[in-house]
Amino acid sequence: MEEVNKGVSLMKEGKLEEAAEFFTKIVEENPEDPIGYINFGNLLLHMNDLERAERFYKKAIELDSNAGTAFYGIGNLYFEQSNYKDAQVNYQKAIDLGLDEGDVYFMLGMAFQHQDHQKLALPYLQRAVELVPEDEAILFQYGLSLAQTDQIEIAQEVFQKVLTLDSKHSDALYNLGVTYLFKEHVKEALEYFNKALEIEPNHTLALNGKKLVEEMNNEH
Repeated sequence: MEEVNKGVSLMKEGKLEEAAEFFTKIVEENPEDPIGYINFGNLLLHMNDLERAERFYKKAIELDSNAGTAFYGIGNLYFEQSNYKDAQVNYQKAIDLGLDEGDVYFMLGMAFQHQDHQKLALPYLQRAVELVPEDEAILFQYGLSLAQTDQIEIAQEVFQKVLTLDSKHSDALYNLGVTYLFKEHVKEALEYFNKALEIEPNHTLALNGKKLVEEMNNEH
């Protein structure tokens, strides 16, 4: 296990060739242990070698059909290929096998979002937030999912929480503007569009939102 952790650390440091050497050694010394194959699969996925990554994940599943992290890895592989339906199936399998981590719930929610199944995405994104409450990327996507299912006030609370974690999150500011516009609170919408543009002057959606509000104001 110490060897595996060292390989993972090398991968995180961007020392991919050294990590590959470590994982090769682990697989050779423990050919019946799925963990080595899973980590090698993760490395290959990181290197965008999708075909070989899939072979390593499937080898891990051959050795242990209950290896939830292998199914999670295959889910990520399909997600990278924009094959969201198969990604969804594998994420769900990983959860069914007991993988109870924020990332897998988040990715399952994202797989549903990409298939335009907003209501199906919502409970998985909510679970991801429960498991990793301070992750701004997960919080933001949860806020989007709430807004897309017309739960506007809760979405506003979530976007505000994103801003407590990152006050310069221009997309959260823009989407707050959209929620206020949805409620016909035009003044507040414009304030948030302007705040987004202060941080990111070329934020196309915020520019469009501001233009829309200004046109609405001119009509009155």
